[in-house]
Amino acid sequence: MKYAHIIGWGKYTPERILTNDEMSTMMDTNDEWIRSRSGIGARRWARKDETLADMATASAVAAIEHAGIVVSEIDMVIVATATAIFPATACIVQDRLGIPNAGAVDLVVACSGFVYSLAMAGDMVKAGSKNCVLVIGVEKLSPMMNLEDRGTAVLFGDGAGAVIVRGSAQPGGILASVLYADGSGGDDLYLNDKRHLVMNGREVYKFATRAMPAAAKEVMSKVGWRSAQVDLLIPHQANIRIIESASKVLGIPMEKVFVNIEKYGNTSAASVPLAICEAVDQGRLRSNDKTILVGFGAGLAWGAVAIVWDVPHPSSKTKQVLNRAAYNGAKVRSRFKRALRQLSDKLSNRSDKK
Repeated sequence: MKYAHIIGWGKYTPERILTNDEMSTMMDTNDEWIRSRSGIGARRWARKDETLADMATASAVAAIEHAGIVVSEIDMVIVATATAIFPATACIVQDRLGIPNAGAVDLVVACSGFVYSLAMAGDMVKAGSKNCVLVIGVEKLSPMMNLEDRGTAVLFGDGAGAVIVRGSAQPGGILASVLYADGSGGDDLYLNDKRHLVMNGREVYKFATRAMPAAAKEVMSKVGWRSAQVDLLIPHQANIRIIESASKVLGIPMEKVFVNIEKYGNTSAASVPLAICEAVDQGRLRSNDKTILVGFGAGLAWGAVAIVWDVPHPSSKTKQVLNRAAYNGAKVRSRFKRALRQLSDKLSNRSDKK
Protein backbone atom coordinates (compact mmCIF):
# COMPACT_ATOMS: atom_id res chain seq x y z
CA MET A 1 0.00 0.00 0.00
CA LYS A 2 1.19 3.50 -0.84
CA TYR A 3 1.03 6.36 1.67
CA ALA A 4 1.16 10.13 1.10
CA HIS A 5 3.50 12.09 3.38
CA ILE A 6 4.16 15.81 3.73
CA ILE A 7 7.94 15.93 3.45
CA GLY A 8 8.56 19.67 3.01
CA TRP A 9 6.96 23.00 3.85
CA GLY A 10 7.66 26.66 3.28
CA LYS A 11 6.02 30.08 3.54
CA TYR A 12 6.24 33.61 2.22
CA THR A 13 4.74 36.77 3.72
CA PRO A 14 4.97 40.27 2.23
CA GLU A 15 7.22 42.78 3.98
CA ARG A 16 4.53 45.36 4.72
CA ILE A 17 2.92 44.87 8.13
CA LEU A 18 -0.33 46.78 8.44
CA THR A 19 -1.28 47.17 12.10
CA ASN A 20 -4.73 47.88 13.47
CA ASP A 21 -3.58 51.38 14.40
CA GLU A 22 -2.62 52.01 10.78
CA MET A 23 -5.98 50.65 9.63
CA SER A 24 -7.63 53.21 11.92
CA THR A 25 -6.08 55.99 9.80
CA MET A 26 -7.88 54.60 6.74
CA MET A 27 -11.36 54.10 8.18
CA ASP A 28 -13.53 54.45 11.25
CA THR A 29 -12.08 51.70 13.45
CA ASN A 30 -9.54 51.09 16.20
CA ASP A 31 -7.36 48.35 17.65
CA GLU A 32 -9.78 47.39 20.42
CA TRP A 33 -12.75 47.12 18.01
CA ILE A 34 -10.84 44.82 15.63
CA ARG A 35 -9.22 42.62 18.28
CA SER A 36 -12.41 42.11 20.29
CA ARG A 37 -14.33 40.92 17.22
CA SER A 38 -11.67 38.92 15.40
CA GLY A 39 -8.46 38.48 17.40
CA ILE A 40 -6.50 40.22 14.64
CA GLY A 41 -3.70 42.64 15.51
CA ALA A 42 -2.03 43.01 12.10
CA ARG A 43 -1.98 41.69 8.56
CA ARG A 44 0.49 41.63 5.64
CA TRP A 45 -0.25 43.49 2.41
CA ALA A 46 1.68 42.75 -0.76
CA ARG A 47 3.26 45.43 -2.93
CA LYS A 48 1.28 46.49 -5.99
CA ASP A 49 3.89 44.86 -8.24
CA GLU A 50 3.98 41.66 -6.17
CA THR A 51 1.98 38.93 -7.89
CA LEU A 52 0.37 35.69 -6.81
CA ALA A 53 3.06 33.82 -8.74
CA ASP A 54 5.83 35.76 -6.96
CA MET A 55 4.53 34.77 -3.53
CA ALA A 56 3.61 31.23 -4.53
CA THR A 57 7.05 30.60 -6.06
CA ALA A 58 8.86 31.92 -2.98
CA SER A 59 6.92 29.58 -0.67
CA ALA A 60 7.44 26.67 -3.08
CA VAL A 61 11.22 27.17 -3.17
CA ALA A 62 11.30 27.06 0.65
CA ALA A 63 9.19 23.87 0.70
CA ILE A 64 11.36 22.17 -1.91
CA GLU A 65 14.49 23.00 0.10
CA HIS A 66 12.95 21.56 3.28
CA ALA A 67 11.92 18.41 1.41
CA GLY A 68 15.43 17.80 0.11
CA ILE A 69 14.19 16.90 -3.35
CA VAL A 70 15.13 17.92 -6.89
CA VAL A 71 12.42 19.95 -8.64
CA SER A 72 12.30 17.42 -11.48
CA GLU A 73 10.76 14.92 -9.02
CA ILE A 74 7.57 17.03 -8.84
CA ASP A 75 4.90 15.69 -11.18
CA MET A 76 1.93 17.90 -10.18
CA VAL A 77 1.46 21.50 -9.03
CA ILE A 78 -1.78 22.54 -7.33
CA VAL A 79 -2.32 26.18 -6.35
CA ALA A 80 -5.24 27.02 -4.07
CA THR A 81 -6.35 30.64 -4.26
CA ALA A 82 -9.49 32.77 -4.11
CA THR A 83 -7.79 35.39 -6.27
CA ALA A 84 -7.25 33.25 -9.36
CA ILE A 85 -5.99 34.82 -12.57
CA PHE A 86 -5.59 33.68 -16.16
CA PRO A 87 -3.34 31.89 -17.04
CA ALA A 88 -3.29 29.68 -13.96
CA THR A 89 -0.80 30.66 -11.28
CA ALA A 90 0.13 26.97 -11.04
CA CYS A 91 1.32 27.04 -14.66
CA ILE A 92 3.43 30.15 -14.03
CA VAL A 93 4.99 28.55 -10.94
CA GLN A 94 5.72 25.34 -12.86
CA ASP A 95 7.52 27.37 -15.52
CA ARG A 96 9.46 29.52 -13.04
CA LEU A 97 10.69 26.53 -11.07
CA GLY A 98 11.86 24.78 -14.23
CA ILE A 99 9.78 21.66 -13.62
CA PRO A 100 9.96 19.86 -16.98
CA ASN A 101 7.04 17.43 -16.83
CA ALA A 102 4.26 18.26 -14.38
CA GLY A 103 0.57 18.95 -14.51
CA ALA A 104 -0.54 22.28 -13.08
CA VAL A 105 -3.93 23.56 -11.94
CA ASP A 106 -5.47 26.32 -9.82
CA LEU A 107 -8.19 25.38 -7.35
CA VAL A 108 -10.63 28.15 -6.47
CA VAL A 109 -12.41 27.26 -3.23
CA ALA A 110 -11.29 30.32 -1.26
CA CYS A 111 -10.57 29.67 2.43
CA SER A 112 -11.07 25.91 2.05
CA GLY A 113 -8.76 25.74 -0.94
CA PHE A 114 -5.63 24.42 0.73
CA VAL A 115 -7.47 21.67 2.61
CA TYR A 116 -9.22 20.66 -0.64
CA SER A 117 -5.91 20.71 -2.54
CA LEU A 118 -4.06 18.72 0.10
CA ALA A 119 -6.80 16.09 0.18
CA MET A 120 -6.68 15.78 -3.61
CA ALA A 121 -2.89 15.60 -3.63
CA GLY A 122 -3.00 12.83 -1.03
CA ASP A 123 -5.54 10.88 -3.07
CA MET A 124 -3.47 11.26 -6.25
CA VAL A 125 -0.36 9.94 -4.53
CA LYS A 126 -2.11 7.07 -2.79
CA ALA A 127 -3.83 6.07 -6.02
CA GLY A 128 -0.50 6.07 -7.83
CA SER A 129 -1.41 8.61 -10.53
CA LYS A 130 1.18 11.05 -9.10
CA ASN A 131 4.13 10.54 -6.77
CA CYS A 132 5.29 14.03 -5.78
CA VAL A 133 2.85 16.95 -5.60
CA LEU A 134 3.58 20.59 -4.81
CA VAL A 135 0.58 22.12 -3.03
CA ILE A 136 0.46 25.89 -2.54
CA GLY A 137 -2.05 28.19 -0.84
CA VAL A 138 -1.59 31.83 -1.89
CA GLU A 139 -3.65 35.00 -1.70
CA LYS A 140 -3.43 38.65 -2.61
CA LEU A 141 -6.66 39.89 -1.09
CA SER A 142 -5.59 43.44 -0.21
CA PRO A 143 -6.65 44.97 -3.58
CA MET A 144 -10.13 43.51 -3.03
CA MET A 145 -10.74 45.30 0.23
CA ASN A 146 -13.41 48.02 0.25
CA LEU A 147 -12.00 50.54 2.73
CA GLU A 148 -15.53 51.87 3.28
CA ASP A 149 -16.53 48.49 4.75
CA ARG A 150 -14.71 48.10 8.05
CA GLY A 151 -16.50 44.80 8.69
CA THR A 152 -14.40 43.06 6.03
CA ALA A 153 -11.47 45.35 5.16
CA VAL A 154 -9.79 44.86 8.54
CA LEU A 155 -9.92 41.06 8.39
CA PHE A 156 -7.92 39.96 5.37
CA GLY A 157 -4.25 39.77 4.47
CA ASP A 158 -1.83 38.42 1.87
CA GLY A 159 0.69 35.58 1.93
CA ALA A 160 1.60 32.10 0.73
CA GLY A 161 2.42 28.67 2.12
CA ALA A 162 3.42 25.43 0.40
CA VAL A 163 3.98 21.76 1.11
CA ILE A 164 5.46 18.82 -0.79
CA VAL A 165 3.42 15.60 -0.73
CA ARG A 166 5.29 12.44 -1.76
CA GLY A 167 4.49 8.75 -1.92
CA SER A 168 6.05 6.30 0.52
CA ALA A 169 5.68 2.73 1.73
CA GLN A 170 5.98 4.01 5.30
CA PRO A 171 2.59 4.10 7.07
CA GLY A 172 1.28 7.51 8.16
CA GLY A 173 1.01 10.86 6.44
CA ILE A 174 -2.34 11.97 5.02
CA LEU A 175 -4.76 9.38 6.35
CA ALA A 176 -8.23 10.66 5.49
CA SER A 177 -10.22 13.69 4.41
CA VAL A 178 -13.77 15.01 4.17
CA LEU A 179 -14.81 17.71 1.68
CA TYR A 180 -18.18 19.44 1.40
CA ALA A 181 -19.87 22.42 -0.26
CA ASP A 182 -23.23 24.17 -0.17
CA GLY A 183 -23.57 26.60 -3.05
CA SER A 184 -26.88 27.92 -1.70
CA GLY A 185 -24.79 30.02 0.69
CA GLY A 186 -22.58 31.45 -2.04
CA ASP A 187 -24.02 34.94 -1.72
CA ASP A 188 -22.89 35.17 1.91
CA LEU A 189 -19.26 35.69 0.84
CA TYR A 190 -18.34 36.78 -2.69
CA LEU A 191 -16.66 39.35 -4.95
CA ASN A 192 -19.00 41.99 -6.37
CA ASP A 193 -18.80 43.70 -9.76
CA LYS A 194 -16.17 46.11 -8.43
CA ARG A 195 -14.00 43.15 -7.37
CA HIS A 196 -14.62 44.05 -3.73
CA LEU A 197 -15.10 41.31 -1.17
CA VAL A 198 -18.61 41.29 0.32
CA MET A 199 -19.46 39.23 3.40
CA ASN A 200 -22.55 38.57 5.47
CA GLY A 201 -20.59 38.26 8.69
CA ARG A 202 -23.43 36.93 10.81
CA GLU A 203 -24.28 34.09 8.42
CA VAL A 204 -20.65 33.16 7.79
CA TYR A 205 -20.04 33.03 11.54
CA LYS A 206 -23.02 30.71 12.08
CA PHE A 207 -21.91 28.50 9.19
CA ALA A 208 -18.30 28.30 10.39
CA THR A 209 -19.14 27.42 14.00
CA ARG A 210 -21.18 24.48 12.71
CA ALA A 211 -19.04 23.35 9.79
CA MET A 212 -15.58 23.36 11.37
CA PRO A 213 -16.27 21.04 14.32
CA ALA A 214 -18.54 18.82 12.20
CA ALA A 215 -15.80 18.26 9.61
CA ALA A 216 -13.17 17.68 12.27
CA LYS A 217 -15.36 15.14 14.07
CA GLU A 218 -16.11 13.26 10.85
CA VAL A 219 -12.48 12.95 9.76
CA MET A 220 -11.49 11.91 13.30
CA SER A 221 -14.14 9.21 13.15
CA LYS A 222 -12.76 7.99 9.83
CA VAL A 223 -9.33 7.33 11.35
CA GLY A 224 -10.61 6.21 14.76
CA TRP A 225 -9.23 9.12 16.80
CA ARG A 226 -10.81 10.56 19.91
CA SER A 227 -10.44 14.25 20.75
CA ALA A 228 -7.98 13.43 23.53
CA GLN A 229 -5.70 11.70 21.02
CA VAL A 230 -5.32 14.75 18.76
CA ASP A 231 -1.96 16.43 19.32
CA LEU A 232 -2.67 19.56 17.29
CA LEU A 233 -5.66 21.14 15.56
CA ILE A 234 -4.71 23.62 12.82
CA PRO A 235 -7.84 25.51 11.73
CA HIS A 236 -8.36 28.14 9.07
CA GLN A 237 -7.48 31.44 10.73
CA ALA A 238 -10.66 33.43 10.15
CA ASN A 239 -11.78 34.59 13.58
CA ILE A 240 -10.56 33.78 17.08
CA ARG A 241 -14.13 33.40 18.35
CA ILE A 242 -14.88 30.76 15.69
CA ILE A 243 -11.70 28.90 16.63
CA GLU A 244 -12.51 29.04 20.36
CA SER A 245 -16.06 27.82 19.69
CA ALA A 246 -14.76 24.83 17.70
CA SER A 247 -12.24 24.03 20.43
CA LYS A 248 -15.05 23.87 22.97
CA VAL A 249 -17.38 21.76 20.80
CA LEU A 250 -14.60 19.31 19.89
CA GLY A 251 -13.28 19.01 23.42
CA ILE A 252 -9.79 19.92 22.20
CA PRO A 253 -8.26 22.48 24.58
CA MET A 254 -6.91 25.72 23.11
CA GLU A 255 -3.37 24.75 24.09
CA LYS A 256 -3.70 22.03 21.41
CA VAL A 257 -5.02 24.49 18.81
CA PHE A 258 -2.58 26.49 16.71
CA VAL A 259 -3.46 30.17 16.31
CA ASN A 260 -1.54 32.88 14.46
CA ILE A 261 -4.43 35.08 13.34
CA GLU A 262 -3.12 37.94 15.49
CA LYS A 263 -0.12 38.34 13.14
CA TYR A 264 -1.61 37.70 9.71
CA GLY A 265 -5.38 38.06 9.80
CA ASN A 266 -7.41 35.92 7.42
CA THR A 267 -5.20 34.90 4.49
CA SER A 268 -7.84 32.60 2.99
CA ALA A 269 -6.21 29.67 1.15
CA ALA A 270 -2.77 30.62 2.55
CA SER A 271 -4.01 30.45 6.15
CA VAL A 272 -3.53 26.75 6.91
CA PRO A 273 -0.12 26.28 5.22
CA LEU A 274 1.20 29.43 6.93
CA ALA A 275 0.03 27.97 10.24
CA ILE A 276 1.67 24.61 9.46
CA CYS A 277 5.03 26.29 8.85
CA GLU A 278 4.86 28.33 12.05
CA ALA A 279 3.69 25.34 14.09
CA VAL A 280 6.77 23.40 12.96
CA ASP A 281 9.07 26.37 13.60
CA GLN A 282 7.70 26.78 17.13
CA GLY A 283 7.98 23.09 17.98
CA ARG A 284 4.21 22.74 18.19
CA LEU A 285 4.08 20.18 15.36
CA ARG A 286 6.43 17.27 15.81
CA SER A 287 7.14 13.85 14.35
CA ASN A 288 4.25 11.37 14.72
CA ASP A 289 1.83 14.03 15.96
CA LYS A 290 -1.81 13.30 15.18
CA THR A 291 -2.95 16.46 13.41
CA ILE A 292 -6.26 17.76 12.10
CA LEU A 293 -6.39 20.50 9.46
CA VAL A 294 -9.73 22.27 8.95
CA GLY A 295 -10.80 24.81 6.33
CA PHE A 296 -14.08 26.64 5.77
CA GLY A 297 -15.26 29.67 3.85
CA ALA A 298 -16.71 31.02 0.61
CA GLY A 299 -18.58 28.64 -1.60
CA LEU A 300 -19.79 27.84 0.94
CA ALA A 301 -17.21 25.08 1.25
CA TRP A 302 -15.54 23.23 4.09
CA GLY A 303 -13.40 20.21 4.81
CA ALA A 304 -10.84 18.53 7.06
CA VAL A 305 -7.77 16.33 6.74
CA ALA A 306 -6.28 13.91 9.30
CA ILE A 307 -2.50 13.57 9.22
CA VAL A 308 0.19 11.76 11.15
CA TRP A 309 3.03 14.24 10.81
CA ASP A 310 6.17 12.92 9.15
CA VAL A 311 9.80 12.98 10.26
CA PRO A 312 11.60 15.99 8.68
CA HIS A 313 13.77 15.10 5.70
CA PRO A 314 17.29 16.57 5.76
CA SER A 315 18.10 18.86 2.86
CA SER A 316 20.85 17.84 0.44
CA LYS A 317 23.44 20.42 -0.64
CA THR A 318 23.82 18.63 -3.96
CA LYS A 319 20.09 18.83 -4.59
CA GLN A 320 20.07 22.49 -3.56
CA VAL A 321 22.71 23.20 -6.21
CA LEU A 322 20.72 21.26 -8.82
CA ASN A 323 17.57 23.18 -7.90
CA ARG A 324 19.30 26.54 -8.14
CA ALA A 325 20.50 25.52 -11.60
CA ALA A 326 16.93 24.58 -12.52
CA TYR A 327 15.57 27.92 -11.26
CA ASN A 328 18.26 29.89 -13.08
CA GLY A 329 17.74 27.89 -16.26
CA ALA A 330 13.96 28.17 -16.13
CA LYS A 331 13.84 31.67 -17.66
CA VAL A 332 16.17 30.65 -20.50
CA ARG A 333 14.15 27.48 -21.06
CA SER A 334 10.88 29.45 -21.09
CA ARG A 335 12.21 32.02 -23.59
CA PHE A 336 13.57 29.22 -25.79
CA LYS A 337 10.24 27.39 -25.85
CA ARG A 338 8.38 30.61 -26.73
CA ALA A 339 10.85 31.31 -29.53
CA LEU A 340 10.47 27.75 -30.78
CA ARG A 341 6.67 28.11 -30.90
CA GLN A 342 6.98 31.42 -32.76
CA LEU A 343 9.37 29.87 -35.28
CA SER A 344 7.05 26.91 -35.75
CA ASP A 345 4.13 29.30 -36.37
CA LYS A 346 6.12 31.23 -38.98
CA LEU A 347 7.14 28.07 -40.79
CA SER A 348 3.56 26.82 -40.68
CA ASN A 349 2.25 30.10 -42.13
CA ARG A 350 4.79 29.97 -44.95
CA SER A 351 3.78 26.40 -45.71
CA ASP A 352 0.08 27.37 -45.78
CA LYS A 353 0.77 30.23 -48.23
CA LYS A 354 2.42 27.81 -50.63
